[in-house]
Amino acid sequence: MSSANFSFDINKIPDASNLKFGIVVSNWNSKITNKLMQGSLDLLKLKNAKDDLIQVINVPGSFELVYGCKIMQKRNVDAVIAIGSIIRGETPHFDFVCQSTSQGIKDLNVSGNCPVIFCVLTDDTVQQAIDRSGGKYGNKGAEAAIAAISMALI
Repeated sequence: MSSANFSFDINKIPDASNLKFGIVVSNWNSKITNKLMQGSLDLLKLKNAKDDLIQVINVPGSFELVYGCKIMQKRNVDAVIAIGSIIRGETPHFDFVCQSTSQGIKDLNVSGNCPVIFCVLTDDTVQQAIDRSGGKYGNKGAEAAIAAISMALI
C-alpha cells in the first residue's frame, strides 16, 4: 500500500487502551528507524495506548529483527511492530537481508503467539527512506501502528 494514496480517519481506528504492544527497532539507519518508531508511538498514544503497555527493544540491524521479535512475542504482548530500514548498496547484501528478514517475520506470524507487523523499509536510496519515514509519503511507522491495533484485536 503506497502512503501516497493512504489516508485514514483516526476516528475509525479502534481504541488501543487495553492492548500491549512490543516494538523492535533496528539501530542500523537510525535516522530513519527512529522516525518510524516515533510515528508508531505517536499513533498508538493517539489511540490511547498506555506508555507502560508499550515495550521497546533495539537490535543492531534489520537481520536481527527476527530474533528480537521472537523474544518480544514471549513477553505477552498483543502485537509486535518490527521496524527497520534497508537501503540498497552496491552488493547483493541488500537482497539477502531483505529476503531473510521478510521470511523470518513471516515465519513468526505463522508460528508465533501474536502478530508481527512488517515495518521494514526496503528502499533504493536514502531519499526514498526519508520520504517514507515522515516525508512526502507519510510515515510507515504510523501505518504499522494502525495494522498492529487491527491485528491485535483479531
